[in-house]
Amino acid sequence: MKKTAFKILLVFLILTITASCISLCACSVNINLIDDPVSKLKADASSDKYRNYYEIFVGSFADSDGDGSGDLQGIIDKLDYLNDGDPNGGNDLGVDGIWLTPIMPSHSYHKYDVEDYFDIDEKFGTIKDFDKLVKECHKRGIKIIIDLVLNHSSSTHPMFESAVSEIEQDGKPGKNAQYYEIKKYKNDPGQGYTEIADGYYYESNFSVYMPEWNLSKECTRDYFKKIAEFWLKEHGVDGFRLDATRYYTNSHTNGAEFLKWFYNESKKIKPDVYMVGENWTSNSEICDMYESGIDSFFAFGYADSTGGFVNAVRTESAGNLVSSVKNYEKNAKSVNPNAINSYFLSNHDQKRSANFIRIAGEAGTKMAAAMYMLMPGNSFIYYGEEIGQTQEIEQNDDEYKREPMIWDIENLPDIVVNGKAMADAEHASYGGVEQQMDDENSILSFYKRIIKIKNQNPLIARGEISEYELDDPSLCSYVLSDKSDKNKIAVIHNLSKTETKTAQIKESGAKLRGYLVASNGTDEQGNVHNDSVKLSGDTLTLPPYSTAVILLVGESGND
Repeated sequence: MKKTAFKILLVFLILTITASCISLCACSVNINLIDDPVSKLKADASSDKYRNYYEIFVGSFADSDGDGSGDLQGIIDKLDYLNDGDPNGGNDLGVDGIWLTPIMPSHSYHKYDVEDYFDIDEKFGTIKDFDKLVKECHKRGIKIIIDLVLNHSSSTHPMFESAVSEIEQDGKPGKNAQYYEIKKYKNDPGQGYTEIADGYYYESNFSVYMPEWNLSKECTRDYFKKIAEFWLKEHGVDGFRLDATRYYTNSHTNGAEFLKWFYNESKKIKPDVYMVGENWTSNSEICDMYESGIDSFFAFGYADSTGGFVNAVRTESAGNLVSSVKNYEKNAKSVNPNAINSYFLSNHDQKRSANFIRIAGEAGTKMAAAMYMLMPGNSFIYYGEEIGQTQEIEQNDDEYKREPMIWDIENLPDIVVNGKAMADAEHASYGGVEQQMDDENSILSFYKRIIKIKNQNPLIARGEISEYELDDPSLCSYVLSDKSDKNKIAVIHNLSKTETKTAQIKESGAKLRGYLVASNGTDEQGNVHNDSVKLSGDTLTLPPYSTAVILLVGESGND
């Protein structure tokens, strides 16, 4: 090579390296990729029932045609944001399960009063749109479950209208009345019942517009089998979120028996069907319902503003959280060894989690995410939670809990929820998806990183939890181990907002598998950095509001 050519090449290399350095220095985040285990490990897509689910209130998520309502095509358009099919690349959130709130025809905006169990509400699209959504989800490795309301129907369901007509015309129940909880009473039975005529009442715990099915009748069960076959076999759904399961038990029906029956019938149609039940009650009652054999129930005792995860962040102390979760897991699995508890912060019936963690700010919102997402079992993210979306009007009206997803605060959606237009930049205190997507310090990036760490370390979701004793109330620490006890991962959270903590790791040869820093510390130049979780020898250093995932024994995950 000639000297001139060599000099030109040398200058070019120097300029390229310099430009790269300038670019790196200009970044708001200085994650040291050499020391970051997450950048080196392989993430595997799930092949079992353990998933990171994403709840979508369909009418509020994404509007594809500008009619003011979210729809199925809108979800299809956003699938690459949720999961692009590559667990080791891309810029997607990484969820591998979607729960759709009711999509069946109904006159209400929420659709929990179903008029036809064998179709799609026209506001959301067509059955062809749904089939396309299922196909596109499965291409990306996403399981899709739909809300199935089996406790009650709409009062305009054809069967119920016929049952009412029979009583009004004939003065007694006819063949359609047997499908519902309709009885004659000498006196008014009171709240939870609505009169039809001549002393006949129907059970209506939720609303006069929601008559309850008689779940013990063979005819009702035959009808439900047809519903399950329609969605599982003919339209490819992977399972159901079962609404209001605590109300399955009444004078005629044992709820656990009915659930067991429905689960077993659904397994005949789809052997790997997944079901998660809503039983908004105490931990002990939830565990008792695992007698049904269904896969999951939501862990309501740890969610919402008074739940264990938010309380730990607020008080900067784990308290008895780990021992409580350990007992909850143990009790559930003693009833159903295959139980997969489902942890979450908030859902469509609760105020948004960013509202009740507001006192702890953006870092506290991230920390609460790390707390529930890194528990064993399945995690459920409520749409918008991954960007810290808030509920601007803190009223208990359900519409305000189901506001439109904020994709871009510069281009707010025109979605109307039950006649109320609510899109407002105030709902996105930390920016919308567009503003957070490429910001490595955003809440969205934090959620992405959690999911990647979970996919790299499958033992987190699948392991058995036990305490990992560290002598500091600000450190929430636990171990997740397999049945052989040959693979163990420790998860250690520093819940202190202001103090760096150190801990001694007892096991020799422990490896840092992943870390999360919610505190957004800054260096002397004012650059934000996330590279201050360190495991040096047996000494773990955790900055304020941070998490370490440590392989104690074995080779969980992929190097």
